[in-house]
Amino acid sequence: MHYVAFDRLPKKVILLLKKLETELKIRGFSSKTIKAYTKKNQRFLEFIGKDANFVGEDDIKAYMAHLMDKGQKPASVSLAMSALRFLYDEMMGKGLFAKIKLPKPEKKLPTVLSKEEIRNMLDCTKNAKHKLLIAFLYSSGLRVSEAVSIKIDDLDLNERMGIVRAGKGKKDRNIILSESLVNDLRKYLDGRKDENPYVFSIKDRHIKVRQAQRVVSEAAKRANIKKRVFCHALRSSFATHLLEAGTDIRVIQELLGHSDLSTTQRYTKVSREQLKKVKSPGDDL
Repeated sequence: MHYVAFDRLPKKVILLLKKLETELKIRGFSSKTIKAYTKKNQRFLEFIGKDANFVGEDDIKAYMAHLMDKGQKPASVSLAMSALRFLYDEMMGKGLFAKIKLPKPEKKLPTVLSKEEIRNMLDCTKNAKHKLLIAFLYSSGLRVSEAVSIKIDDLDLNERMGIVRAGKGKKDRNIILSESLVNDLRKYLDGRKDENPYVFSIKDRHIKVRQAQRVVSEAAKRANIKKRVFCHALRSSFATHLLEAGTDIRVIQELLGHSDLSTTQRYTKVSREQLKKVKSPGDDL
């Protein structure tokens, strides 16, 4: 089964994209990444109108400029370039990206909710499964894709711990669960009558990421929170609140599953409670 529909493409392009799919699978990339990389390479070839063997550095730069002219954000442009780099440099050995500089990433602060805002979201949510999902995301700091796919057997409620299996980067890691969440999980799972292995089940599978995002954003609206709230805001809040409580940043890095400490350090810039403790020199005038 192919991740991208290859209908109506030239045979040569189809063969190249199939090779790309195969190589990505062999390297252990996720199905989501395989689909994205294949689609972005297809769009590039459609834009440039050339045989892949004759693609050069100027073609890459022209496409990058095209994406930026369309208003795509630096992160989206960088993803497209990563897809092209994999095909042309790693697979075909062209070395086209040696002198290509990517657009500077936007340095936006992550959205962080206060504990009161999170309590309000929970209080405004009456559906038991939805309420549990919001509490789970905040209590564990999981990525939404990890939360929706976590299995009952991956949780040790007695130890208030859990394991994320093959998270980002195909790595397993330990997670923590709050005491109140464990109590809610026990009640919820005791009331379950199906044999579905997932905590957040629907029919014979787990709920989708899109559904989880909708649950969180609708809860924020009901709680009258003016910020744009998605699942990642609960993960950011988990990290920031741990930092404010004095938790070592390397422990937070481990819990979040960040391979690079600099990713975790973004949360040191959004700790409002720590900033409030600083006295402005204007107070001494």
